[in-house]
Amino acid sequence: MRRTRRLAAAAALVVASLLMTGCGRSDESAAGPAEATALGSGKASGTVTLWAMGTEGELLPEFVKTFEQENPGVDVEVTAIPWDAAHNKFQTAIAGGQTPDMAMMGSTWMTDFGSAFATVPTDLDTSGFFPGAVQSTQVNGRAAGVPWYVDTRVLYYRTDLAAAAGWTKPPATWDELHQMASDMKSKAGAEWGIRMPAGNDSYQGSLWMPLSNGATLTDGSKWTLDTPQQVEAYEYYNSFFTDKLSNPDTDISPGAAEADFVSGATPMFIEGPFMRSQLAKLGGEGFDQKYASAVLPTKVSSTSFSGGANLVVFDQSKNKDAAWRLVQWLSDPKTQVSWYQTSTDLPASQQAWQDPSLSGDANLAVFGEQLKTAVAPPANPTWTQVAAAGDTELEKIRRGQESVQDGLKALQQQADAIGLG
Repeated sequence: MRRTRRLAAAAALVVASLLMTGCGRSDESAAGPAEATALGSGKASGTVTLWAMGTEGELLPEFVKTFEQENPGVDVEVTAIPWDAAHNKFQTAIAGGQTPDMAMMGSTWMTDFGSAFATVPTDLDTSGFFPGAVQSTQVNGRAAGVPWYVDTRVLYYRTDLAAAAGWTKPPATWDELHQMASDMKSKAGAEWGIRMPAGNDSYQGSLWMPLSNGATLTDGSKWTLDTPQQVEAYEYYNSFFTDKLSNPDTDISPGAAEADFVSGATPMFIEGPFMRSQLAKLGGEGFDQKYASAVLPTKVSSTSFSGGANLVVFDQSKNKDAAWRLVQWLSDPKTQVSWYQTSTDLPASQQAWQDPSLSGDANLAVFGEQLKTAVAPPANPTWTQVAAAGDTELEKIRRGQESVQDGLKALQQQADAIGLG
């Protein structure tokens, strides 16, 4: 469903590289603009320059024509930027004082450039957005952006194979997920019960387990990655490998997860909404009747993580008023429904999910339910470095090269050295 996801993953690697070489930030540790003013009513006028990445950058020029029609005195100039070039382009623009008026900003990039963003007007209400999405807009205690679209991860499972294994409903608890994976293999003939996160982005992809076990990633002053809750969560993760329900050598090349799901070799995985279109394309007509999605199984809670993109206005903008009015328009529930129908980006506005185009699709509605408890990744500029270190330790754990306790201890030591930024 998310056609930009693979590009976004590549971009995340670029971010990590930049941060590790010390050139990923300008002055992001500064508090940034602190004063917020009211936007008030009125029409937008003048020129608004907007940068957007990937598919969004391709679709926005036509989409914002409606805004221009509603505000005859405004002209919106959209510049589409490749994901893999965007981080460097933003960094250069900020350093040179040549930013656009506003931009689409990946939620994990907010702290990288936060001091360059204007503070959200006091009367631009975000109370109706998913809490995790709003959380991702906070930089140093201030609202530095407005949620635009959201992403989270849920359980996908083959209903036909589940029925063959004796399951007529999705697993509700961690124990049930483990048992269902076992039954998928022993009773339904699957090669593996479930695909567990592996390769790049595996640590972030596994966060639903510690988060659902009551763990936190920081205590505000340091990383907390080897607590008892974390250890218990990753012992659970590792149990799928030690019990031979997940493949430690799983193919992590693009399209492999979808192929194994469609063939039935691995009838469960935990992924984002973009998988829906991928499965429809690979599985063909009628395949949507062979699988379903469900909220993540509960331990202490059922908590996934919230991703997506926000809308920001740069403090150097020459037309803040019109830029914020465009942000306000793009944030309106009706506009968000229209944007979903255009792009398939999931709305950040909870009210938008009441529209039949979203609420009428049971598998899609699951994402809306999961987003109610989803948590944004830590708003720290060093998060990408810590997550990359987590990928390395998880690989050692799933391959049996180190214990869970040793792996998390090593991760904590690396995180302590990296710091919170």
